[in-house]
Amino acid sequence: MRREFSAGGVVVRQLRGRPVMAAIRPAGKPEGTWALPKGLIGPGERAELTALREVAEETGVDATPVEKLGDIRYVYTWAGERVFKVVSFFLFRYRSGRLGDIPAEHAHEVAEVRWLPLEEAPELLAYNGEREMAAKALARLGSRA
Repeated sequence: MRREFSAGGVVVRQLRGRPVMAAIRPAGKPEGTWALPKGLIGPGERAELTALREVAEETGVDATPVEKLGDIRYVYTWAGERVFKVVSFFLFRYRSGRLGDIPAEHAHEVAEVRWLPLEEAPELLAYNGEREMAAKALARLGSRA
């Protein structure tokens, strides 16, 4: 079985007095399919740096690391081959940038980017493991995002 290692981020900020988090709709996914920015860890790259890079590439914002939230593990099939995947997620605070200002070379990966209310993220995200990471971020930050 092939193995893959990825990293991603939960980017939070205060917007109009409420904590929100950056979510993407990956290209090719239907309306309302919200996910966290993430991608493959490059050769020699640390997971936290991968997560920061993927956040910038897929959302257009820069962020500051807070802490590691955890790992999710799952198996999927690609071209008839089973793949065991581990994704490490990190909590980040928004630092700068405009959501949706995605670099041209990565625009094909993302259909839509949006700030979602952090307290609703565990229900709005499409994937179980990512909902768990949003719930951990909410528990960690509460209304102090």
